Parts: sequence; structure tokens; C-alpha cells
Amino acid sequence: MAGIAQGIYARHLLGNASAEDAYKFGDSVKPLAEVGLQIAERGAYSPAKQLIGVKGLFQQSAKGRLILSQVKEFMKQHVFPAEQEVSEYYIKNTNSPLRWKSPEVIEKLREKAKASGLWNLFLPAVSGLSQLDYAFIAEETGKCFFAPDVFNCQAPDTGNMEVLHLYGTEEQKRQWLEPLLKGDIRSCFCMTEPDVASSDATNMECSLQQNGDSYVINGKKWWSSGAGNPNCKIAVVMGRSRTSSVERHKQHSMILVPLETPGVKLIRPLSVFGYDDAFHGGHFEIHFEDVHVPLSSIILGEGRGFEIAQGRLGPGRLHHCMRTIGLAERALELLCQRAACRETFGKKLYQHEVVAHWIAECRISIEQTRLLTLNAANSIDTLGSAAARKEIAMIKVAAARMACKVVDYAIQVHGGGGVSQDFPLAQMYAVVRTLRFADGPDEVHLSAIAKMEVRDQLKKFRAKM
Repeated sequence: MAGIAQGIYARHLLGNASAEDAYKFGDSVKPLAEVGLQIAERGAYSPAKQLIGVKGLFQQSAKGRLILSQVKEFMKQHVFPAEQEVSEYYIKNTNSPLRWKSPEVIEKLREKAKASGLWNLFLPAVSGLSQLDYAFIAEETGKCFFAPDVFNCQAPDTGNMEVLHLYGTEEQKRQWLEPLLKGDIRSCFCMTEPDVASSDATNMECSLQQNGDSYVINGKKWWSSGAGNPNCKIAVVMGRSRTSSVERHKQHSMILVPLETPGVKLIRPLSVFGYDDAFHGGHFEIHFEDVHVPLSSIILGEGRGFEIAQGRLGPGRLHHCMRTIGLAERALELLCQRAACRETFGKKLYQHEVVAHWIAECRISIEQTRLLTLNAANSIDTLGSAAARKEIAMIKVAAARMACKVVDYAIQVHGGGGVSQDFPLAQMYAVVRTLRFADGPDEVHLSAIAKMEVRDQLKKFRAKM
């Protein structure tokens, strides 16, 4: 750096500088040279040491690296070998109520993971891991549909546990957070509604009105993931609790509603491109008809719903994105395997230039998205979720788009097999395509990114002025 600064300053002295303020570099040469000398004398810098970890850019802690290696080994030894048995269970119980119950093999894996200390890894206060540490682990679990459940790191339970951990009262934590952390019960999150455009969350109409010593809830929700699991005992419900005279982002509240409460009705399971996602409890339409819950069920207070949502969705979106990268890695692996073993027109598929280019584009896209997502994780750790809003929004758009492209290429290389039940690619596509509007559509995130970018650029412009 000192040498570069000296060169710029020398060009200024010779009268052929490329910038008017090149003279300023003259003052920085000596300080930079002194710092460089100090580093060299200490022997603190070692290129080899810098490259340890993930290409030297985003470093896990020692604990994070240890747990990641344990998760990878657990996946290799126990999770991947169980995929066939899990698949056969759901095929066997296609039209049976048992379909909504976790198969015994998954329950045994959960017990084994818990006994191994690979449990609740998503929650820093419990696991001792940073968001950056967990990001690598989430990627690994994304390579198998049911792997997050094995480690009690499945959505929407993770988000609901984060809400209760951050905003719940001591009684709410005792009653609901503790059994969720133990894995004794499951939960669902009721936000999206069938009768309004929920991409603008202020449209939500489900009402939440105080009546004496209770709140009365009336409304319809759908895409309530996890509600079909027999162990799903509690719902976190977003409802409108204040009139339109209040600022629109302070009209909604979140409240805890036990699913056994009279008036809570599970209407129907919803399918995603024909898949019911029964392995984690599916996605249900739920109606609330004069549902009464105690005043103590409110989370944080009336009108705090959007405040809670932002705290919940930041880490949750990060976890989704890293799992999506893991899914894309698995899809690319399948693509390459197929391209290496199938021949057309006298040569292997990967030897056709178009397929070779697909493989290259997939690798480029995955690496770009991983770095963007790890940067977001690091921003959450160092700045907090609120300050990392732009980074979180960017990965939410980038990860789903990248995965859609990778899985689509993998399907194309597999031909008819790619859209059949013989490979996981069709279900992968259903999952990642849904992510382009789950937790907010791409278009809403893009608008938010643009707004924040213009704000940041104007700040820099005013600073220059």
C-alpha cells in the first residue's frame, strides 16, 4: 500500500497524475510504510494462515468449525442413509392420517442429535454460535429436506422460538418456549391471509379485540406451515388490534393461540405444485371464529406486531437462504453426476458446450450467493438485524433466484427423470420457487433495497458537498 501511494504521489510530482487530489497521497506513504514494517517484524501476517477457513473471507469461530464438522459427519452417517426409508414412509402413507406424523426414523435421529449436543444450533443464546457460525451449518442441513427437523432447527419453529426468546414474558417462555426447545411440541405461524394481498402486510384483516379479561380473534389465515403435525400445539397469530386512526405499522399485534382453543379450525392442507410438505407438518388454512385467549397471551404489547416481525424475519431469512444454498449444491451434484454418466450424440452430456456452460454458471452463482449471504450473517453479528436490513433483503432475492436457476438446469439435464418422483429435483424446484414470495415477494424486497440504496448514496453525496 505504501508503494502504491508513493507511485501516485510521484506521478503528481511529474505532472501526469490521473486525479486532481493525487498530492494527498504524499502524506500517507510514511505511515503506511511504518505499519507494514511493524507487521513484518512481528511476523503476524501469513498468507497461509489467512486462507484457513472459507477462503479467508468469513471465518467461523473454533466452536463453529467443530460443530460444523460434527453436523457434516452426522449427516453422512445418519441423515443421508435414512432418506430412502423416509421417502418410503410417505409413499406408504399417502392417504393415511399417519402422513402428518413424523416417521419413527426421524424421531430416532432427533434423539440421537440431541444426545450428541447438535440441538437448537440456530439460537445464539442457547448454542453459543454466531449467525455466521450457524450459516455454514444451515447450508449443510439444506442438502436434505428433513435434516433441519433432525437438529430441531426447522421453520417455523425456529422463528417462533426466537420471538419467544426475544419478546416473550417469563410465563410465555415457561409454557411454550421451553417445550419447543426440548422438541416436545411444534408450532405454526399464522400471518398470510387468503382474502387480501398479504405482500402488503398492513392489509391483514384478522381482528384481535379486547373483551374483558380476554382477546377475541376472528379471521382467516393460510400457508400456516407446520400446523398439520400432531405435535403442533401453539400458533403465533398476527392480527389487527388497533383502528385505522393509528399509524398503519402500529395497528397489528402478535398473540399466542393454543390450537386446542375452541373456535380454531384447521380447514385444509395446501399443496405446493402438488407437494403437501407433510414431512414438516404441511401448510394449512386456519379459521379463527370467536377464539378467546387470555390477555396474557399478547406478545410484547398491542401494536408491536411489525416490530416483532422484523426481529423474527431477519435471522429467519438468513437461515432460509443458507439452506437454499445447500439445496443448490445438492442439485448441482446431481446435475454433474447425470452429465458424467449419460451420453448423447457420441459424447458425455458434460462434453456438450451448453451443458458445460450450465455447470460453470451454477458454480459461479452459488459462490456469489454464498458470499453475499455470509456477508449478511456477518452484518447481523456486528451491526444487528436492523442495520443489516439491506443485506438481508438482497440475499432473500438472490438466493431463491439462484437456486431456481440451478435446479432448473439440473432438471433439464435429467430430462423426463428430472420432473419425476425418481429424483428430488421437482420437489426442490417447488421449494425454491415458493421462496420467491414466502417471507415477502422479490418485488417488495427489490423496492426496499432500492430505497435504502438511494438513501445511502445521498448520504455520501451530501458528505462530499
